[in-house]
Amino acid sequence: MSRGRRVARTGGIAAHWFLMVVVVLTLGLSLAIQGYMNHLAGIGDRPAPVSRAAGNVPEAVLDGGPIIDARGQDVRTAGPSDRTVALTFDDGPDPVWTPKILDVLREHGVHATFFVTGTSAIRQPGLLRRMAAEGHEIGIQTLTHADLSGAPSWRRELEIRGAQKVVAGITGQSPSLLRPPHSSGNAATTNGQWSAMETAADEGFLTVLSTLNSADERAPGAKVITGQLLLHGAGGQVLLMHDGGGNRSQTVEALSAALGKQDGPGHRFTTVGDSIGVDSTRQASVADSLIGTAFVFGVRFTDAVATAISWGLVAAGVVTLARAVLVMVVAFRHSRSVRRSREAERGRAWFTSPMRTEVLDPVSVIVPAYNESAGIEAAVRSIAASTHPVQVIVVDDGSTDGTADIVEALGLPGVEVIRKENGGKPSALNAGIAAARHDLVVMVDGDTVFEPDTVHVLIQRFSDPRVGAISGNTKIANRGGILGAWQHIEYVVGFNLDRRLFDVAECMPTVPGAIGAFRREALARVGGVSSDTLAEDTDLTMALCRDGWRVVYEDDALAWTEAPATLGALWKQRYRWCYGTLQAMWKHRGAVAQSGAAGKLGRRGLAYLLLFQVLLPLFAPVVDIFAIYGLVFLDPVRIAVLWGTFLLIQFIMAAYAFRLDREPLRALWTLPLQQFVYRQLMYLVVIQSVVTALAGVRLRWHRMERYGSLRAPMDSKARTPAP
Repeated sequence: MSRGRRVARTGGIAAHWFLMVVVVLTLGLSLAIQGYMNHLAGIGDRPAPVSRAAGNVPEAVLDGGPIIDARGQDVRTAGPSDRTVALTFDDGPDPVWTPKILDVLREHGVHATFFVTGTSAIRQPGLLRRMAAEGHEIGIQTLTHADLSGAPSWRRELEIRGAQKVVAGITGQSPSLLRPPHSSGNAATTNGQWSAMETAADEGFLTVLSTLNSADERAPGAKVITGQLLLHGAGGQVLLMHDGGGNRSQTVEALSAALGKQDGPGHRFTTVGDSIGVDSTRQASVADSLIGTAFVFGVRFTDAVATAISWGLVAAGVVTLARAVLVMVVAFRHSRSVRRSREAERGRAWFTSPMRTEVLDPVSVIVPAYNESAGIEAAVRSIAASTHPVQVIVVDDGSTDGTADIVEALGLPGVEVIRKENGGKPSALNAGIAAARHDLVVMVDGDTVFEPDTVHVLIQRFSDPRVGAISGNTKIANRGGILGAWQHIEYVVGFNLDRRLFDVAECMPTVPGAIGAFRREALARVGGVSSDTLAEDTDLTMALCRDGWRVVYEDDALAWTEAPATLGALWKQRYRWCYGTLQAMWKHRGAVAQSGAAGKLGRRGLAYLLLFQVLLPLFAPVVDIFAIYGLVFLDPVRIAVLWGTFLLIQFIMAAYAFRLDREPLRALWTLPLQQFVYRQLMYLVVIQSVVTALAGVRLRWHRMERYGSLRAPMDSKARTPAP
């Protein structure tokens, strides 16, 4: 249908796509950073033994001291002076054990060197500041505790520089000591570790190995660890302990006991730098501090984003599952109610339901048409062949393809043609309403065909004087291809299950333009069909609800329609639908605060549309991004199980909906593919519609291409249109 009076302002559409891409990329980048920082640390952390080729590791390193300086041409090493123990702690800071260790060190007046990981430091910045304030030395153990020996050069630099910037951003100090994760003594240095030491030297770092391992990571008992800590002989030692990575209660106990036993003269516990007479702590430059602060803030932001997404996914999963259960339970209730009513009409259940008066009043059927030459003949013939008395009014809204001529040439009794200038679908419908001779009006699109009993079945709910409008059951005729099958599933599962829910909840938001019945009295009270939105059917239905009328669903009143056959045509159609629905929701937002039928529409219908047709689709790309994130950084088996569970729920709901609609299940083989292609397309439609609405862009009417594939069916029991 033409929308001549709606002029779209297309400027800004490219900006909408740009904004959407920026948001998606931002979320993707945030999750990538979060995944790298928190989930890649365990990958390759325990490398396989690497053979040491002769000549790769200098003899000065293999046989030298634990503190290695490879920054110049010649490699130099050093070790603590006699009777000096350099206390070092790895894998922290830990929120539980690091404070206890710091308390023990403060109690004994001892300083130590803490080799921190960047990720832990970002989570516990207060502990890093406490270390610096209490005079402890801070070194780095890479950004994510990654094994540097087998890492590519880009990751080595990222791990070293990243950790350095983190410490600079938190403490204002620039560390110059590095302990490669999983390193031990000099003699055990591998080729890969030596290569990593050279990379660290290029960044200005000294490498610190160990000469004495407390073995506290194996938790052998506090007494065993204490025995390892007691100094043997006069030589200096670099002692390896851990303040993170697990339960360090034995470490705390052993450290306190060992420091208490060696507080006497002749033994000294200190930092690595002090043990060799070097001040390893220097003030960070302004640039390093700013970069470090920004880096820390960025990582915290990505953590917050990931946490928010995780909770959002939980909420979305719960809501989606609740919706699936709700619509199936309500659909069962609706189906049972309809079945009992029909049995009562046939006299088989007079004791369970009162007899309903059969509606025999004649009906005026209005067919608005603009350039519908491809399918208008089938549509009009099918309506004229109705078993119920009908007046057929075809309103030609300024067609240029001879639509009116085709209808007039049919010469069918009871069929009238009204020619008018193009004014849009609402004006065509209002012209038809004005020409209608009967109190019951059925509106049908020009690309839709009825079955012989459709009109009669459709209007029977008018036996209830509270009913102002009735929605029929729209069926996809051209469902042969995969795109048609996807739309067929959407109509049966998405639209029809929801309509059953809306019927029971008395909050029907839309009577589709393809098939809907109305009381003329109700139409007159709301001022006819409005042109305020692009979804005139939704706008009209909401207006009727707000006026106090009940709007119901009749699933046995079938109308066959053509679905878009290309993705481009589908996009245009759904874009208009979604945008128009948003317009109607905004127009009728006042229903939320009203009582009666209007309040049911506002607090039930509009809330349902907002949650399931706006908010969840807006969140859907995040779900897909998180799924990719899970496959890369989390357990792919668990992600596959979750996706399989979701698909199973979708299949069960779809199978039940198909059973209610008496449809064969063969189309459901396309359901898994629908989740990868069609679902994303529909979500993008919603996203662009919301962005377009927020930007104030007025969308023009997108008319769907007609294919002329429909024929008037002759068998009222058929579930496919007659060829």
